[in-house]
Amino acid sequence: MKPTTRTDSDHVDHTSDRDCVIAGGGPAGMVLGYLLARTGLRVTVLEKHADFFRDFRGDTIHPSTITLLGELGLRERFLRLPLNRLQTMDAVIDGLRMTMVDFRTLPAPDRFLVLAPQWDFLNFLAEEAAALPNFELRLRTEATGLIVEQGRVRGLRATTTTADDPATETDPATSTSTDIEVRATLTVAADGRTSALRDAAGLIPDESGVPIDVLWFSLPKPADPPPPTLAYLSSRGMVLTIDRGDRYQSGMVIRKGGAELLRAEGMPSLRQRIVDAAPVLRPVVDTLTDWDQVKLLSVQLNRLDRWYRPGFIAIGDAAHAMSPMFGVGVNYAIQDAVALSNAIAGELAAGDAPSEVLAAVQRRREQPVRIMQRVQRAGHRVISRTTTGAHIAPRWVIRLMRLASPLVRPLAARFIGIGLRPEHVTTPQREAEKKRARSLNLRRRDGRLS
Repeated sequence: MKPTTRTDSDHVDHTSDRDCVIAGGGPAGMVLGYLLARTGLRVTVLEKHADFFRDFRGDTIHPSTITLLGELGLRERFLRLPLNRLQTMDAVIDGLRMTMVDFRTLPAPDRFLVLAPQWDFLNFLAEEAAALPNFELRLRTEATGLIVEQGRVRGLRATTTTADDPATETDPATSTSTDIEVRATLTVAADGRTSALRDAAGLIPDESGVPIDVLWFSLPKPADPPPPTLAYLSSRGMVLTIDRGDRYQSGMVIRKGGAELLRAEGMPSLRQRIVDAAPVLRPVVDTLTDWDQVKLLSVQLNRLDRWYRPGFIAIGDAAHAMSPMFGVGVNYAIQDAVALSNAIAGELAAGDAPSEVLAAVQRRREQPVRIMQRVQRAGHRVISRTTTGAHIAPRWVIRLMRLASPLVRPLAARFIGIGLRPEHVTTPQREAEKKRARSLNLRRRDGRLS
């Protein structure tokens, strides 16, 4: 749907006033909505679908996010959900297994990565947020444009679709649409890498060339599965096997734009390519029988030069699309949400969203995003070799990597699991504790404490 800005002649069936309106009910939008509503602010989150159930959304919850849930008092309830915990990440490179990441080297208690379907995580957040009186989640509501007055964004326009049967919500013959207007002090685009609001705000991302795409599919585990293995890489290809209990969320790396050629070759050819790269999947690969079981993830890597304009900011994939490498996209989006909430909650309570505060949020989050994207670009160059039949590296280099992996694991765990600038929830109590700690450290430094 083409993004628009409001004109006086537009007909609107419903108008509401909020402190913040957020387009997009993904991890960034739901976490930001929860955090702001938790401070007493009036928040509306718009989600264009009828529910959160989507195939092959990112489902990795990193240690830094589990720590944030702990700061919010949600950690134990979240960990009671059906999920898998990974303490290490293995890869098999040219037939040699090596542990690349060891989360057990991180500070207690969050020494593991969680694999949970994203819809479970989002439903969990929605249930927790529903208990907050100022939080509103509007499903089947798609942001279509911005309200701009005197150069400042004052909210957004959206279309709400209603249907007796949610399965037919997109059928015009069985559904009705209502145009609504949500006016707000701050409007946030958390509507993903194809963000309509980002376009309406005139913000254009700088694209980085990416040489790969990924075909996603689900496979049952073999009867005698190997230890949890993130990926199999060799000159025969690269296949991901993300542990989901009794199944693998699997992916095969292909050349950018190569999906149609693979379709033309047929399903037997795809199955053979998977087995060539990951022989362990031979007993189960025949469960792939139809192309409807295979989804294309067009890998993107981009970043806005400017994330904000007066009254508006983009976060998460709307501001910086991340590669699926290391599965950090969800967690970087959540970090954006925490940084924005910490910076803007007090200003919103006073009825303002200063552009200098939004600029400071971008400066804070942009550096870790830049560095991670730089690492991902380098990784793409290595991974793309698997799509050309080239060896990842000489055999002696791989053996050296295996020998060095015990030294690398703790560094990789911190870089992937915690990140370069982890965000923490700011509360009055937490700030008071920080002030007391700073005062105590100063007194010790000055020799006033024995």
